[in-house]
Amino acid sequence: MGESVEEATVTTWLKNEGDFVELEEGILEIATDKVDSEVPSDYEGTLIKKLFKEGDIVKIGKPYAIIEIEGELRKEEEKEPSNNSAYNEPLPIESSKKEPVSFSSDNPLEPTFTESSKFYSPLVKNIAKKESINLDELDKIKGTGREGRVTKKDILKYIENRSENNSTTTLTKGTASQYQQKPTNSLSGTSELIEMDRMRKLIAEHMVASKKNAPHVTSVVEIDVTNLVNWRNKVKNEFLKKEGYKLTFTPIFVEAVAKAIKDFPMINVSVEGSQIRIKKNVNIGMAVALPSGNLIVPVVKGADHLNLTGMAQSVDNLTQKARNNKLSPDDVKEGTFTITNIGTFGNIIGTPIINQPEVAILAIGVIQKKPAVIETSEGDFIGIRQMMFMSMSYDHRVVDGMLGGSFLRKVGDYLENFDINRQIW
Repeated sequence: MGESVEEATVTTWLKNEGDFVELEEGILEIATDKVDSEVPSDYEGTLIKKLFKEGDIVKIGKPYAIIEIEGELRKEEEKEPSNNSAYNEPLPIESSKKEPVSFSSDNPLEPTFTESSKFYSPLVKNIAKKESINLDELDKIKGTGREGRVTKKDILKYIENRSENNSTTTLTKGTASQYQQKPTNSLSGTSELIEMDRMRKLIAEHMVASKKNAPHVTSVVEIDVTNLVNWRNKVKNEFLKKEGYKLTFTPIFVEAVAKAIKDFPMINVSVEGSQIRIKKNVNIGMAVALPSGNLIVPVVKGADHLNLTGMAQSVDNLTQKARNNKLSPDDVKEGTFTITNIGTFGNIIGTPIINQPEVAILAIGVIQKKPAVIETSEGDFIGIRQMMFMSMSYDHRVVDGMLGGSFLRKVGDYLENFDINRQIW
């Protein structure tokens, strides 16, 4: 799950004790502060024991379930228990005699899902069954899970919209209301108390830990990106026509950071107690705002080895996956430096919080036209230029002002000296 991830939260069990689990079939969903994931089973057999409940926090690498494979566990129980066994409590072998849960029915009024070509988790099937959603109707629900799968959130939202369309304000006993989130608590007519969602809680914990562990210092530079803006305006239409997606400034920023890291490798490190780990790979994270208002940081791997076209393709691919909730754990791990583009929201300067275990994060401000002094061999004059602020927060335990300021200035130099005649292909 990534070097900085030590634990995950069990969000949803997709299988119940007694269910038959196929090889690589999803058995539960977990969440970290980086991404949600469905965990596939490495075995085919019967789930006879869940070792954790939904909401439990589990250390990475710890067993989470026991699956019986063709009676092998029953044979093992006949032997004397080993002292090295991870679990000394008796296993509920009798539960393995249960038949796998089936969602088919002889009752023609109840929906069946056996003929669907799509995968639906047991929870989604159960909700659909209780709400009398048939297969055709279920297949039409747009899923936001991995590979377009329908999640609990998707089907509950569909049910809510369907209820509104039918002018129904209440749900009958035993329907999907039991799966809905806790209602908000209204304190008064002028305020309302709402619960943080799980991702916001994890982000909050991550940010507090970063400020607690790393003494933050922020440096700021203002740079002239007129050549960069003019170059992009010149090539963006042709790029869109040829590549099929828009050329943004982000891949150019990532490229400049990757170059500067090669010049100042001690910015590409992490702190481990009293030791410094120098990273050989240059993996640049990009903070992406999600429709929910939360943030996630997909990572451009090997950014120092990509040309600008490859960089643009990687950035666009990761951004689309992030906004469609299709990032994999590999997409968000092993980052060594992070960029956040606050200019997207019209901000000029920010003081971002370091994305641990990295030691620096760069904030890109909005590009604005400003009057500026232009130096020439014939003398100085005032002209209209495209100007931008960049601010970088860094961990003062290992990055002093000289290193942090020099690195930030180097990134600015690469952007200011962008070749107006550069060929992208």
